[in-house]
Amino acid sequence: METQHFKRTLITTALPYANGPVHIGHLAGVYVPADIYARYLRLKGEEVLLIGGSDEHGVPITLRAKKEGVTPQEVVNRYHAMIRKSFEDFGITFDIYSRTTSDIHHRTASDFFRTLYEKGVFVEKTSEQYYDGEAQQFLADRYITGTCPHCGNERAYGDQCEACGTSLSPTDLLNPRSVISGSAPAMRETRHWYLPLDRYEPFLRRWILEEHTEWKPNVYGQCKSWLDMGLQPRAVSRDLDWGIPVPIDGAEGKVLYVWFDAPIGYISNTRELLPDSWEKWWKDPETRIVHFIGKDNIVFHCIVFPAMLRAEGSYILPENVPANEFLNLENDKISTSRNWAVWLHEYLEDFPGKQDILRYVLTANAPETKDSDFTWKDFQARNNNELVAILGNFVNRALVLTANYFENRVPACSELTEYDRRTLAEVGEVKTRLEQLLDTYHFRDAQKEAMNLARIGNKYLADTEPWKRAGTDRPRVATILYVALQITANLSIAFEPFLPFGMKRLNGMLNIERLSWNRLGRADLLEAGHRLGRAELLFEKISDEAIEKQVRKLQDTKKDNKGAAVVHARPVRETVAFEDFTKLDIRVGAVLECTKVPGADRLLRCRIDDGLGGRTVVSGLAEHYAPEELTGKQVCFVANLAPRQLKGIVSEGMILTAEDAEGKTVVLTPERMVSPGSEVK
Repeated sequence: METQHFKRTLITTALPYANGPVHIGHLAGVYVPADIYARYLRLKGEEVLLIGGSDEHGVPITLRAKKEGVTPQEVVNRYHAMIRKSFEDFGITFDIYSRTTSDIHHRTASDFFRTLYEKGVFVEKTSEQYYDGEAQQFLADRYITGTCPHCGNERAYGDQCEACGTSLSPTDLLNPRSVISGSAPAMRETRHWYLPLDRYEPFLRRWILEEHTEWKPNVYGQCKSWLDMGLQPRAVSRDLDWGIPVPIDGAEGKVLYVWFDAPIGYISNTRELLPDSWEKWWKDPETRIVHFIGKDNIVFHCIVFPAMLRAEGSYILPENVPANEFLNLENDKISTSRNWAVWLHEYLEDFPGKQDILRYVLTANAPETKDSDFTWKDFQARNNNELVAILGNFVNRALVLTANYFENRVPACSELTEYDRRTLAEVGEVKTRLEQLLDTYHFRDAQKEAMNLARIGNKYLADTEPWKRAGTDRPRVATILYVALQITANLSIAFEPFLPFGMKRLNGMLNIERLSWNRLGRADLLEAGHRLGRAELLFEKISDEAIEKQVRKLQDTKKDNKGAAVVHARPVRETVAFEDFTKLDIRVGAVLECTKVPGADRLLRCRIDDGLGGRTVVSGLAEHYAPEELTGKQVCFVANLAPRQLKGIVSEGMILTAEDAEGKTVVLTPERMVSPGSEVK
């Protein structure tokens, strides 16, 4: 496909949910990559906007408000301010960071809905939904609890059992109860409007699968899985009192579903920032739109939102959606409910002024194509062995030697040796490699390339040893330090998108204003005679004690209030007769094919070779395994479980997993390969 040249770039970031602070997983997956890209484009002199904001509607916010005895608005006000400050503290250069409770967003989302409604896009359907007679309101899935039909957990929600991880529908629950009143809800008819995604499937197949083959494999693959299974209509309204009211007659008590209203926030935030010129960013084909998100939002940004824009008719479509996978913490899934996280505001309390270290480590471990892991030991090692020992060491040596031998002025360069020329040629090649990586969203490798520039500098000083020549060959020392200082100035450009706080300090040491990207790779960035600023350490080592403190802090979250270790095993259920156990037929099968179930973020559809002709099993493993991780794997499954429908798919069994009290789930597999259909005894 021929590369299109754009006049401007609009960058959006997933809207964080305003019912809690943000942690390192958010930063690694979305906001640091987006900021790196925005800073890079700005350094190149391109016209760019970075748009962000808080997602402030939806059931979880109303649940938190109810629990705290405050209004939903009070909840979102508190967390919106906290989230915005965390982003400011870490140098995320939003042109605007707004919110979905703003007046302009309500108007924009309402107008968008009304346009689609008047064009006849929506399908109106009447269905049955649980209704709380005492509270006199329909119940969203999270407003319903009951007994899980799979594991017996009595506190399962209407959308998921958090004990066994299975995705549920409210009607799956045994003994359902309303979270609001505690009463048993009854089914009642309700009317909603649906976006018919199936109508847009041909367009989406062509647009994604044929016209955007350059998208990241994890994004392209997930989109293909959804499209191959066939798209279904999705409701755009809900029965709630917190949200944007559905703006048509006869829709009292209904609000826009949060998945519909949230992406429109990108548009409304742009309108808020540029009321007179926002349309060129959303409707001009010479604008490139890039969405930075996590993998849990791929379907909304690659399928649902583009379908909405296409249906409206006047908007351009995103050019790329470089979604990342998830970041784990100390070999365990980040969990806000278990407080297993590194919160950004708490990090800065323990490591004041060290934003760049976290930015660097999260980029070095970025989950660009698969889930990755953050550990405090790796954090320490990357700081001490790379930022301090490679980048900081070279910069400090170049500046201190210049201060000692040439009164802190850039020395004049005399005759360059062949080695000098080869070194400067290597520096000149860095720009091309960096651009190739940054333009294709390979930020982890781009940061490695920037660090390689510091390695070139360290090798150059180690090979030339100017300190040994200071008393015998001053012209040669002058040339060596001239070259070293040009490399230092190049580092201030190459690392600017990644380490903005450190590069601001480095520019102060070099006594220069920030240099533009087009000067990267040049050997004349600092003129002879230029007075440098005062040299100081760019980074400092992190002690073992500081790291041990962070590890202890995490481990303490696994203890109860009295400090005793939490029991990790759940209580044993009531005894069953041996005869009842023998009724279970547990077999080993091989997963031939695995895909995500449309409309169910936690469900995977597995086609299993069971030695008997094959079967389909739907399993709630999407939060723990990517489809490609299960494909080809041997699994243990219950073969004689009564078939049941999940999201319209008949599931003929249950894959067996092991799950601890902290929610970590693994599929049970045989010790070695056995024939499909082998019985487990």
